[in-house]
Amino acid sequence: MPSHDIIQLTSPYAFADTVGRLLAAFDEKGITVFATIDQQAEARAVGLSMPPTTLIVFGNPRAGTPLMLANPQAGLDLPLKVLVCEPAPGRVDVFFTPALAIIERHALPPEMASNLIPAEQLIARVLAQATGP
Repeated sequence: MPSHDIIQLTSPYAFADTVGRLLAAFDEKGITVFATIDQQAEARAVGLSMPPTTLIVFGNPRAGTPLMLANPQAGLDLPLKVLVCEPAPGRVDVFFTPALAIIERHALPPEMASNLIPAEQLIARVLAQATGP
């Protein structure tokens, strides 16, 4: 069931390629990747099964710190996260919280959304770049 404050995009790329492209784009833009969590492997480690699922925790302290100074509770949503999963073979979904939802959730000034919007635009661009023939 979709959440009203989560963006869901479908990737035109395979699961591993999607994760790799996102990591490369973050690196290229100087965005810090704080953690990459292979949730499928973590589930397997405790005897459970789940489809390929990776959580990438990323951000830029120059962008996020002002939000946390304005409202420390924003730290619950920062650094940012993007979840990549393959719920069915060949279908790769990408989920993240949009900037405006974070701004609204923490009652931050609307203009602070400009600190976060570039990250969601980058994710959308990475997924929109279709491979050539």
